[in-house]
Amino acid sequence: MAAVTTLHSRRIHAAAEDDPFEFFFEQGLTDGLPVVPPTEERVQRMLAETERDPQEVLGTIGPNYGRATVEKVAINAVMAGCHPSYFPTILAVAEALSDEKFNAHALNVTTFSATPLTIINGPVRNEIGVNCGHNALGHGFRANATIGRMVRLCIMNIGGAKPHQITKATMGHPAQYTFCVGENEEESPWEPLHVEKGFRPEQSTVTLFGGHSPFQINDHASRTAEQL
Repeated sequence: MAAVTTLHSRRIHAAAEDDPFEFFFEQGLTDGLPVVPPTEERVQRMLAETERDPQEVLGTIGPNYGRATVEKVAINAVMAGCHPSYFPTILAVAEALSDEKFNAHALNVTTFSATPLTIINGPVRNEIGVNCGHNALGHGFRANATIGRMVRLCIMNIGGAKPHQITKATMGHPAQYTFCVGENEEESPWEPLHVEKGFRPEQSTVTLFGGHSPFQINDHASRTAEQL
């Protein structure tokens, strides 16, 4: 576990009589939903899950190319409601988000309504409780919901992509709040995505993809495979 370190991020102090949840709305630091106040104690608990230097720069996040330090990612992870045990996975997601090949800048300013889809593979899915099966893109699972939400908060608070400002998505869609899923490797007839990409089955990986809203196709008329 990492030792307690001095945090370098700018402090924002709310008056004693202020509602902390309303305060963050007023500061423009939320995605439209209440956030967990990132107190120093909570941020330290998140940072304790890694040996990496809190001031290490994982990369920059477009469109404003803000510096995504380990500490700043931890702050946004706390705000999103992530459990500290998710933090090693969160750091991998933040690095992928900062990778030039992912081109977060274009994704965050386009008039198209795509958003980063996070796909988690390997043993870490079960270790942190990622839902990979029934209702995998639905509600009710903390790891899926909060890791995906952390991506959006980092895009807004580090990358500067604020709606009605630099973000130009014409319609938008609900997955812009959170879009995170684990692959159901155990029941899939295909080899897992990370194995297809050259990793070993026992390795844990994250993949970011510029995804659009999901389309569900239903057929309630067919009764045989041939009809379908």
